[in-house]
Amino acid sequence: MSIIAPGTKVPDFALATADGEGFTQEDLLGKTTVLVFYPFAFSSVCTDQFQVYAEALAELSAQGATLYGVSTDATPSQTAFKEKLGVSIEQLSDFEPKGSFAKQVGAYFEPAGMTNRALVIVGPDGVVTWSHLADNPGELPGVNLIFDGLAA
Repeated sequence: MSIIAPGTKVPDFALATADGEGFTQEDLLGKTTVLVFYPFAFSSVCTDQFQVYAEALAELSAQGATLYGVSTDATPSQTAFKEKLGVSIEQLSDFEPKGSFAKQVGAYFEPAGMTNRALVIVGPDGVVTWSHLADNPGELPGVNLIFDGLAA
């Protein structure tokens, strides 16, 4: 399966925020959203990725983008990860059913049973404007890719 294509409406989904609240496709409406799919909280590449993105957060926000991390980790793991890194990027859990949203958008790495590293930018109308799937979960998509996607 390939990553969701630009021009595609985001499918229905139900994720959980750090405080256990529901987060659905309706929460994407009215803003430009960058969904950052990553394999596991506390892995070395994921740690590097979120530190790099956090450094660029003000510039991304100035361009009107809101970032969310999405993984198959449970919310307590994501919360601990976010707090340990000291970043403000909100985390969304695709824990149960495991990876269901990641599978719908083509960001699931079936051989290892985890989220692959992917970026999906969703416009204010709920339609994907740009997407990127890493060749493998160990590849860190630089923040420049997000800026390129926002400019596309």
